[in-house]
Amino acid sequence: MKTLIKILVVVGLAVTAVAAEPSKLPRLVDLGADKCIPCKAMAPILKDLKTEYAGRMDVEFIDVWKNPDAGKAYKIKLIPTQIFFDTSGKERFRHQGFYGKEDILAKWKELGADLKGKASSGMVRETPVAADSRPRDSVCYMCDEDVNPKSKTVVKGQSEQRILCGPHCYFIYLSSIVGSDAKAQEGKVSVTDWASGNAVAASTASYLYGMDAKGRATVKAFADKDAAVKEQQSNPGNLITWDVLRSKELATRCAFCDRAVYPEDACVVKFGTTHGYGCCTHCSMGVAARLKQDIEVEAKDGQTGEPIRVKTLDGQIASLEPATAIAWFGQKKGPDGKWVSAGCFKQAFFVNEANLQKWLEARPAMTGRQITITQALADKMKLSPEQIAKACKLGECK
Repeated sequence: MKTLIKILVVVGLAVTAVAAEPSKLPRLVDLGADKCIPCKAMAPILKDLKTEYAGRMDVEFIDVWKNPDAGKAYKIKLIPTQIFFDTSGKERFRHQGFYGKEDILAKWKELGADLKGKASSGMVRETPVAADSRPRDSVCYMCDEDVNPKSKTVVKGQSEQRILCGPHCYFIYLSSIVGSDAKAQEGKVSVTDWASGNAVAASTASYLYGMDAKGRATVKAFADKDAAVKEQQSNPGNLITWDVLRSKELATRCAFCDRAVYPEDACVVKFGTTHGYGCCTHCSMGVAARLKQDIEVEAKDGQTGEPIRVKTLDGQIASLEPATAIAWFGQKKGPDGKWVSAGCFKQAFFVNEANLQKWLEARPAMTGRQITITQALADKMKLSPEQIAKACKLGECK
C-alpha cells in the first residue's frame, strides 16, 4: 500500500481552494491524519516549528480523516500536504508527502519570508581542517583508507599506478570503468603475497577466502598454494582461484551505479516485490531515478550505525525515520575549480547533526556540505538517463 494516502475527490463537485485569512505572519497548513505513517513523521516537525517560530510563523494541522470537508476545500489529492500562505493569505506553494524541517525553512526563505528563527548550522566545510599527510602510496585509491602492506593491490597504468587496499577495492575499481574488459585488466593487476610480502600476478595467485565477525569477506593472496593451505590451518576459509574470486566479488552490484559491493556495507533498497543494494546512501536514492519506481531504503547512520529508513512516492520523500535524519554530501574541487562529488565513499546519512559533527571531527581532511535527504533524492531525480549510465564511472561521472 502506498505510504501516502490518496484522498478520493468526488467527481463533478465544484470546490474552490480555501485561502488563508490575512495575517501578519506567514502561515503553514499541514493537512494529514493522526494515523497516517508519513503524517506521524510530520507531527514532531510541526511541533518544533510551532514552538521555535512562535510569533514569526503560524503553523496549523488539519486532520482530514476527522474533517474530510477540509480536504475537499483545500483541493488536496494526497496526505500529508503542506500549503504555504503569505501574510496576505495568498497560497505561494504546496508540497505533497513528508517534508523535512530544513526543507520547509529553505522553502520559506526561497519565498522571501524572513522568519528570523534559530537556524540549523547547515555544516559546510570547503577547506580541510587538517591536510591528509599520509604518503599517497599508503592510501587506497578507491576507499581512501590505509593500505595494509599484506593485502596491497596494484593496477599498473602507462603513466601511473593505482594503489588499492585489497582485492575488493580492485573489483570496485574494475566495475567503475566504462566498457572495461576484465580479461584485459587482469594482466595489469598484482596482489601481495600474504606470506612473503612480494608482488604476484593476481590471476596466478591462490586465495584464502574467509569471513570476519561482521560477515564481510576476508581475502588473503598467496603465490604458493602450500602456504595458503598452511594459513588455512590456523585461519579457516576456502581456497579459491582468481576466477572464482572475481565471480564472487562481482556478484552483488549497486542498483544505481552498478559498482561491486558487499551487502554488509550497503544500503538495502526495496522496490516492487524485490530488493537490491545501494553502494552508498546517495546511490540508494538514485535507484528511484534509475528504475523510475517508488523505493524503500534502509540505511545506517555513518557514525553510530543507527537505522535510517526512507520511503519515496512519485520521486519525492514520502516518509523519513527518524524525521531528524540528514545527509552529508562529500565534495571536492575539480581541476576547473568547480565543486564535484568526492565519490561514494564520502557520502553518508546521520540521524542528527550531532552524529554528523562527530563523524567530521574524525575526518579532518573531509570537505563537503550538509544537505537534506529530500535534496539528496531531488538531485538524483534530476539526472538524465545518459547521466545515470555514467554515474560513478571513473572519468565519466559528472
